[in-house]
Amino acid sequence: MRQVTVTRNTLETQITITLNLDGTGVSKFDTGVPFFEHMLDQVARHGLFDIEIKAVGDLHIDAHHTVEDVGITFGQAFAKAVGDKKGIVRYGHSYVPLDEALSRVVVDLSGRPCLEYDCEYTRAMIGGFDVDLFGEFFRGFVNHAAISLHIDNLKGKNAHHQAETIFKALGRALRMAVEFDPRMAGITPSTKGTLVG
Repeated sequence: MRQVTVTRNTLETQITITLNLDGTGVSKFDTGVPFFEHMLDQVARHGLFDIEIKAVGDLHIDAHHTVEDVGITFGQAFAKAVGDKKGIVRYGHSYVPLDEALSRVVVDLSGRPCLEYDCEYTRAMIGGFDVDLFGEFFRGFVNHAAISLHIDNLKGKNAHHQAETIFKALGRALRMAVEFDPRMAGITPSTKGTLVG
Protein backbone atom coordinates (compact mmCIF):
# COMPACT_ATOMS: atom_id res chain seq x y z
CA MET A 1 0.00 0.00 0.00
CA ARG A 2 1.41 3.37 -1.04
CA GLN A 3 0.11 5.25 1.98
CA VAL A 4 1.72 8.23 3.71
CA THR A 5 0.93 10.93 6.23
CA VAL A 6 2.54 14.36 5.91
CA THR A 7 2.26 17.29 8.30
CA ARG A 8 3.21 20.87 7.47
CA ASN A 9 3.06 23.63 10.07
CA THR A 10 3.64 27.34 9.48
CA LEU A 11 2.54 30.51 11.24
CA GLU A 12 -0.35 30.70 8.75
CA THR A 13 -1.54 27.08 8.53
CA GLN A 14 -1.29 23.71 10.21
CA ILE A 15 -2.03 20.87 7.79
CA THR A 16 -1.98 17.08 8.00
CA ILE A 17 -2.71 14.93 4.96
CA THR A 18 -3.00 11.16 4.78
CA LEU A 19 -2.95 9.79 1.23
CA ASN A 20 -3.36 6.25 -0.02
CA LEU A 21 -2.77 5.93 -3.77
CA ASP A 22 -4.18 2.39 -3.79
CA GLY A 23 -7.44 3.22 -2.08
CA THR A 24 -11.11 3.14 -2.99
CA GLY A 25 -11.95 6.86 -3.24
CA VAL A 26 -12.78 7.48 0.42
CA SER A 27 -12.26 11.04 1.61
CA LYS A 28 -12.51 13.05 4.80
CA PHE A 29 -11.88 16.79 4.83
CA ASP A 30 -11.81 19.47 7.48
CA THR A 31 -10.40 22.64 5.93
CA GLY A 32 -13.05 25.25 6.60
CA VAL A 33 -13.40 25.84 2.84
CA PRO A 34 -16.47 23.86 1.70
CA PHE A 35 -16.34 24.32 -2.08
CA PHE A 36 -12.63 23.46 -2.10
CA GLU A 37 -13.45 20.27 -0.20
CA HIS A 38 -16.08 19.45 -2.84
CA MET A 39 -13.38 19.69 -5.51
CA LEU A 40 -10.87 17.62 -3.52
CA ASP A 41 -13.55 14.98 -3.15
CA GLN A 42 -13.63 14.70 -6.96
CA VAL A 43 -9.89 13.91 -6.97
CA ALA A 44 -10.35 11.21 -4.36
CA ARG A 45 -13.43 9.65 -5.94
CA HIS A 46 -12.23 9.65 -9.53
CA GLY A 47 -8.60 8.90 -8.69
CA LEU A 48 -9.59 6.06 -6.34
CA PHE A 49 -7.33 7.68 -3.76
CA ASP A 50 -8.13 7.67 -0.06
CA ILE A 51 -7.48 11.22 1.14
CA GLU A 52 -7.84 12.70 4.60
CA ILE A 53 -7.03 16.37 5.10
CA LYS A 54 -7.12 18.37 8.32
CA ALA A 55 -6.25 22.03 7.82
CA VAL A 56 -6.36 24.92 10.26
CA GLY A 57 -5.62 28.22 8.56
CA ASP A 58 -6.03 31.97 8.88
CA LEU A 59 -9.51 31.99 7.34
CA HIS A 60 -10.27 35.22 9.19
CA ILE A 61 -8.09 36.83 6.50
CA ASP A 62 -9.20 34.72 3.54
CA ALA A 63 -8.78 31.19 2.15
CA HIS A 64 -5.59 31.91 0.19
CA HIS A 65 -3.03 30.46 2.60
CA THR A 66 -5.17 27.43 3.42
CA VAL A 67 -5.78 26.48 -0.22
CA GLU A 68 -2.17 27.11 -1.29
CA ASP A 69 -0.70 25.21 1.66
CA VAL A 70 -3.04 22.26 1.15
CA GLY A 71 -1.67 22.16 -2.42
CA ILE A 72 1.90 22.19 -1.13
CA THR A 73 1.24 19.48 1.45
CA PHE A 74 -0.74 17.34 -0.98
CA GLY A 75 2.18 17.59 -3.43
CA GLN A 76 4.61 16.48 -0.72
CA ALA A 77 2.38 13.56 0.20
CA PHE A 78 1.91 12.57 -3.44
CA ALA A 79 5.66 12.57 -4.15
CA LYS A 80 6.35 10.52 -1.03
CA ALA A 81 3.60 8.01 -1.80
CA VAL A 82 4.69 7.50 -5.42
CA GLY A 83 8.24 6.78 -4.28
CA ASP A 84 10.89 5.85 -6.85
CA LYS A 85 8.28 5.47 -9.62
CA LYS A 86 9.59 2.11 -10.77
CA GLY A 87 7.00 0.16 -12.70
CA ILE A 88 4.40 2.90 -12.96
CA VAL A 89 2.76 4.14 -16.16
CA ARG A 90 4.13 7.69 -15.52
CA TYR A 91 1.78 9.52 -17.92
CA GLY A 92 -1.93 10.09 -17.49
CA HIS A 93 -4.65 11.99 -19.30
CA SER A 94 -8.39 12.49 -19.06
CA TYR A 95 -11.18 14.38 -20.75
CA VAL A 96 -14.20 14.94 -18.51
CA PRO A 97 -17.50 16.58 -19.47
CA LEU A 98 -20.19 17.91 -17.18
CA ASP A 99 -23.18 19.12 -19.15
CA GLU A 100 -21.88 22.05 -21.26
CA ALA A 101 -18.38 22.06 -19.72
CA LEU A 102 -15.41 20.01 -20.90
CA SER A 103 -11.88 19.87 -19.50
CA ARG A 104 -8.67 18.04 -20.36
CA VAL A 105 -5.91 17.21 -17.88
CA VAL A 106 -2.58 15.65 -18.87
CA VAL A 107 0.12 14.70 -16.37
CA ASP A 108 3.71 13.48 -16.49
CA LEU A 109 5.33 12.31 -13.25
CA SER A 110 8.56 13.66 -14.66
CA GLY A 111 10.39 14.83 -11.54
CA ARG A 112 10.30 18.36 -12.99
CA PRO A 113 7.63 20.83 -11.86
CA CYS A 114 5.74 22.52 -14.70
CA LEU A 115 2.20 23.89 -14.67
CA GLU A 116 0.25 24.99 -17.73
CA TYR A 117 -3.19 26.05 -16.55
CA ASP A 118 -5.76 27.57 -18.90
CA CYS A 119 -9.26 28.24 -17.65
CA GLU A 120 -11.28 31.41 -18.15
CA TYR A 121 -13.93 31.02 -15.49
CA THR A 122 -17.25 32.63 -16.32
CA ARG A 123 -17.39 34.24 -12.88
CA ALA A 124 -14.86 35.14 -10.20
CA MET A 125 -16.64 33.53 -7.26
CA ILE A 126 -18.33 30.16 -6.89
CA GLY A 127 -20.42 30.56 -3.79
CA GLY A 128 -17.92 32.15 -1.43
CA PHE A 129 -14.87 30.65 -3.15
CA ASP A 130 -12.48 32.83 -5.19
CA VAL A 131 -11.59 30.89 -8.37
CA ASP A 132 -8.12 32.51 -8.42
CA LEU A 133 -7.22 30.20 -5.54
CA PHE A 134 -7.41 27.13 -7.76
CA GLY A 135 -4.24 28.33 -9.50
CA GLU A 136 -2.51 28.63 -6.13
CA PHE A 137 -3.53 25.07 -5.26
CA PHE A 138 -2.30 23.63 -8.57
CA ARG A 139 0.99 25.57 -8.39
CA GLY A 140 1.69 24.36 -4.85
CA PHE A 141 0.82 20.79 -5.78
CA VAL A 142 2.94 20.72 -8.95
CA ASN A 143 5.99 22.34 -7.36
CA HIS A 144 6.09 19.85 -4.48
CA ALA A 145 4.94 16.74 -6.34
CA ALA A 146 7.55 17.56 -9.05
CA ILE A 147 5.22 16.77 -11.95
CA SER A 148 4.27 18.35 -15.26
CA LEU A 149 0.58 19.20 -15.28
CA HIS A 150 -1.41 20.60 -18.20
CA ILE A 151 -4.95 21.74 -17.43
CA ASP A 152 -7.25 23.08 -20.12
CA ASN A 153 -10.89 23.95 -19.74
CA LEU A 154 -12.00 23.54 -23.35
CA LYS A 155 -15.50 24.91 -22.91
CA GLY A 156 -17.99 25.83 -20.24
CA LYS A 157 -20.58 28.41 -19.25
CA ASN A 158 -21.15 27.43 -15.64
CA ALA A 159 -18.11 28.09 -13.42
CA HIS A 160 -19.04 25.28 -11.03
CA HIS A 161 -19.09 22.86 -13.96
CA GLN A 162 -15.78 24.21 -15.27
CA ALA A 163 -14.06 23.62 -11.93
CA GLU A 164 -15.65 20.23 -11.36
CA THR A 165 -14.57 18.88 -14.76
CA ILE A 166 -11.01 19.99 -14.03
CA PHE A 167 -10.83 18.24 -10.67
CA LYS A 168 -12.52 15.08 -11.90
CA ALA A 169 -10.10 14.93 -14.84
CA LEU A 170 -7.17 15.56 -12.48
CA GLY A 171 -8.18 12.57 -10.37
CA ARG A 172 -8.52 10.30 -13.38
CA ALA A 173 -5.24 11.45 -14.97
CA LEU A 174 -3.29 10.96 -11.73
CA ARG A 175 -4.88 7.55 -11.27
CA MET A 176 -3.71 6.50 -14.73
CA ALA A 177 -0.18 7.81 -14.13
CA VAL A 178 0.40 6.04 -10.81
CA GLU A 179 -0.96 2.66 -11.91
CA PHE A 180 1.54 -0.15 -12.28
CA ASP A 181 2.36 -1.36 -15.78
CA PRO A 182 2.93 -5.15 -15.65
CA ARG A 183 5.32 -4.89 -18.61
CA MET A 184 7.47 -2.36 -16.74
CA ALA A 185 7.79 -4.22 -13.43
CA GLY A 186 10.75 -2.84 -11.48
CA ILE A 187 11.78 -0.56 -14.35
CA THR A 188 11.92 3.24 -14.19
CA PRO A 189 9.85 4.59 -17.13
CA SER A 190 12.60 6.90 -18.42
CA THR A 191 15.60 6.51 -20.74
CA LYS A 192 17.56 8.51 -18.13
CA GLY A 193 17.00 5.77 -15.57
CA THR A 194 15.62 8.24 -13.02
CA LEU A 195 12.56 10.43 -12.55
CA VAL A 196 13.91 12.34 -9.58
CA GLY A 197 14.91 15.95 -10.14
